[in-house]
Amino acid sequence: MKRILAFFLAAALAAGALAGCGETDSPYVATGDALDSEQDSPTSQTVDAEQVLALAYNPEDSLNPYQATDTNNRVLFSLIYQGLFSVDRSYNVQPVLCGSYSVSQDMCSYTFYPAQAYFSDGTALTAEDIAASLNAARKGDYYAGRFLHVESITVSADGGVTVRLDTAYENLPLLLDIPIVKASQVSDAAPIGTGAYVLESTDGGMQLRRQSIWWCSGVSMPVTAATVTLVEASTASEIRDGFEFAQLSVACTDPGSDDYVDYRCDYELWECENGLFLYIAFNQDKGLFTDTALRAALTYAIDRDTLVETYFGGFARSASLPASPSSPYYTESLASRYSYDPQQFTDTVAAAEISQSKIVLLVNQGDSRRVKVASAIAEMLAQCGLTVTVESADSEEFLERLADGDYDLYLGQTKLSANMDLSAFFLEDGGLCFGGMANATVYTMCQEALENSGNYYNLQKTVMDEGLLCPILFRSYAVYTRRGVVSDLEPARDNLFYYSLGRSLADARIAESGE
Repeated sequence: MKRILAFFLAAALAAGALAGCGETDSPYVATGDALDSEQDSPTSQTVDAEQVLALAYNPEDSLNPYQATDTNNRVLFSLIYQGLFSVDRSYNVQPVLCGSYSVSQDMCSYTFYPAQAYFSDGTALTAEDIAASLNAARKGDYYAGRFLHVESITVSADGGVTVRLDTAYENLPLLLDIPIVKASQVSDAAPIGTGAYVLESTDGGMQLRRQSIWWCSGVSMPVTAATVTLVEASTASEIRDGFEFAQLSVACTDPGSDDYVDYRCDYELWECENGLFLYIAFNQDKGLFTDTALRAALTYAIDRDTLVETYFGGFARSASLPASPSSPYYTESLASRYSYDPQQFTDTVAAAEISQSKIVLLVNQGDSRRVKVASAIAEMLAQCGLTVTVESADSEEFLERLADGDYDLYLGQTKLSANMDLSAFFLEDGGLCFGGMANATVYTMCQEALENSGNYYNLQKTVMDEGLLCPILFRSYAVYTRRGVVSDLEPARDNLFYYSLGRSLADARIAESGE
C-alpha cells in the first residue's frame, strides 16, 4: 500500500530510524568474465540515465545475504540477487531462477532445475550454486526458520536440486525466494548474484552498476538507473539526515523500533510488510490460564486497532488469526469471530470469579516499544476486570523465565515464515514452545495445513477456540522515497524493489516424479 504525505523540513531534526551492527566487509568488484558459449547469451538492457538514485548501506554489517541483518543492507539484495522464486506483497509466487520443477506424489520431495540464467561475471547458473546457496541459508540465522521441515538439499543426477522434507508440502516455493549466489562464494563478504545490478568499488566509494548484459531481457523494474550511489550510514541519524538533505533517495525504516521518528520533508511513503508477528501466549501448565475458556476469551479484550495506530503509527495490521492478513491463509470471516468485543471477556472474568487474581504478563525489556504495548494490553484487561502486572526482563532472563514457566502470559514476537507455519509453537522442543504448548494433535494439524492450504481454516479455528495463542498484529516497514524518484514501487516482504518476470508456477511445474 502506498501512502503519500508531504511535509516541510523542520528546523530541528529528530533522531532517525534504523541501524545495524556487524563486521566490516570488503565488497566484491565485478570482473566481467566471458559467458558460457554453449548457451544463448543474455541481451543488452536499456537503462535510464536520468534516474538518479542513492541508497544507504551500513559498512558495519555484512553484505552477505545469509549473514546480513541491517535492514538497509538487505534492501540492496533485491537489486543484486534473485531467488528460485519471488513472492509479491500478496504472497503470490512466481518462478525466477527455477526453470522448471517437479514434486513427488507424496509431496515430500521437490526437484528444481535451473533457469538459463547468468551471474554478473557472465558464468552460467548451475544446480551446484543453488544447492550451496540454500544450504548456506539453512545454516544462517536469518533464513533458518524456513528449513524446519527440510531434511536434505542435494544435487540430483539429472542436474536438478532435490529438497527432501519430513512432511508433505503443498507450496514449498513460497519459502524459496532466498538469494542465490555462486557456490564458491557463499561465505564471501559480498558474493555476486544474478540480479540486474552488481556491487563495485569506485574512487568515491561504493555503487551498484546496472549490468549492460543481463539474462532477464525486457523485464520492467522500478529501478532503472545506470548506477546507484551507495551512501555509508551506520546510525539512525545518518540515515535520516542523508534522506532529508537529499543525499539518499530511499530509506527503509521500522516504525516499531525504539529509534523511529517521522521524517520532516517532502516524500512519498510506502508500506512494506516485514513478517514480524506480535502475539500473547499463555502458561497452560499452571495458574489461571489452564482454563481453556479464559484463554479463548482473552482475544476479545484486545483493541488491536488502537495498538496499531498508537504504537506503530499505522505501520502494522491487526490480526485476530495467527496469519498475516495480507496472506491467502487469512480468512476475514473467521477472523471476525475473534475480534475486539470486551464485554465477552468481561463476562468470562465475572463468571470465573477471578477479578481479584494477580496475573503476570512477561515482556522482553530490550524492546521498549513492546513494553509499552504490554502495559496498554494490561490496561485493556484491567478494564474488563482482570488485574495484570507487567514484568519486564532482559533477553536472557526473559527466556529463562519462559523455560521455567515463571509467568501467566507473555508478549512475544517472532518472524513467521511466508507460509504462516505454526509448527514451532506446538512441536515438542520447538523454538516457540513454552508453558505446556506442545500439542501433538495441533502439530498434526500444522502438517495438514502445509500439505493442503485448505486446512489452515481448521488449524486457526482450533488455535483460537482453545486459546492456544492470542494474535495481536503483523508489523511493517515504512519506506520513504523522494518524490518522483521511483515509480510503480510494489514493495514485498524481503524484496523492496519487487519485479515480475511474468511467469507462473504452472509455467514451471512439470510432471510429478514417481517417488
